[in-house]
Amino acid sequence: MSWNEPGGNKKDPWSGRDQQETPPDLEEVMRGLHDKIGRFFGGGENSPLRTIGLFLVIALAVWGLTSIYLVDEGSRGVVTRFGKYVDTTMPGLHWHIPAPIERVQVVNMEQQRFLEVGYRSGGRQQSLGSVPKEALMLTQDENIIDIRLAVQYQIKDAKDYLFNVADPDETLKQVIESAERAVIGKSTMDFVLTEGRGKVADEIKSEIQQTLDQYQTGIRVSNVSLVDAQAPEEVQAAFMDAIKAREDEQRLKNEAEAYANEVVPKARGAAARVLEESEAYKQRVIARAEGDAGRFRQLLAEYEKAPEITRERLYLDTMEEVFGRTGTLLVDVKNSNNLLYLPIDKLQKPVSPLIPPRDTENSTITTPEISDSGAPRSIRSTTRGREGRGQ
Repeated sequence: MSWNEPGGNKKDPWSGRDQQETPPDLEEVMRGLHDKIGRFFGGGENSPLRTIGLFLVIALAVWGLTSIYLVDEGSRGVVTRFGKYVDTTMPGLHWHIPAPIERVQVVNMEQQRFLEVGYRSGGRQQSLGSVPKEALMLTQDENIIDIRLAVQYQIKDAKDYLFNVADPDETLKQVIESAERAVIGKSTMDFVLTEGRGKVADEIKSEIQQTLDQYQTGIRVSNVSLVDAQAPEEVQAAFMDAIKAREDEQRLKNEAEAYANEVVPKARGAAARVLEESEAYKQRVIARAEGDAGRFRQLLAEYEKAPEITRERLYLDTMEEVFGRTGTLLVDVKNSNNLLYLPIDKLQKPVSPLIPPRDTENSTITTPEISDSGAPRSIRSTTRGREGRGQ
């Protein structure tokens, strides 16, 4: 059916435009609402009930405005209704049912919280004050040690932090002490005081986090620092003496190792040098013996060919060598002239030994035997060694 047909009830967009009603005036609406409230409380303009009603309306509006809350960045809002958890709100502007029906607790999730165990700093300018009840504990080797820890932690779950444990901070402190005593009880005193400080802190952190996750406390431990580890004050003097003795022991060990590192290479070098010298001496003696043997065989071959000539030659060579090493001057008085010449330069030279020095261990001297006529009769080889020195 079209808009212009009969029975269309003039529902086209252009029909009845001048007959539309104007929107109601806001002032008239407020006046009408005011009158209705007045009639509800049954009074006129100056009626006490009307005043009370206005007061209640204003109070209700203020009560509703108080339920608006703002959650900062890095925080979470935990909403509870009659004490029971309802919701966790993210950062931003929110509204909840006014108290005492619903309440909101804003928890800072990014704040780094700090807990001291075994000591109290008391400010930057004050010295550390020990708390023996928390600091003293027993090690594996049955020694008492004073441990001071600094723990940093954050809240990772606002709901668990507020509702799963009665006092999260106190619970964390007790968990730290328990984990600390468990780790220290499995370690020796020397290990904790020297090279094991970092490892002990890591093990304590792991134990703490494992226990907190088991209890669902909503806490995350970010850092565990071993501030100080020392013996109790009552035995500090004896403990320092023990440390000094241990340091002296280590120092002496280092000095001994340094001396050994210096002496051993020298001894090895000297031993190697002696071995090399002995090997060289061995080769030299063998080579000299082989040379003497070869020379003797050559001489023997020549001697077999011409015995007389070879014998005379050997005699002359030997005499020349012997007299050449002496300081004796032979002068022919009969056949010499009146003018005598003396070689002063040769007489001033030091007299060399008759037999040239050879190896002190073994040496072979070849000497000819002289016949009555003055000619060499045979060749004799004499071997001098350790056994022949005393003869």
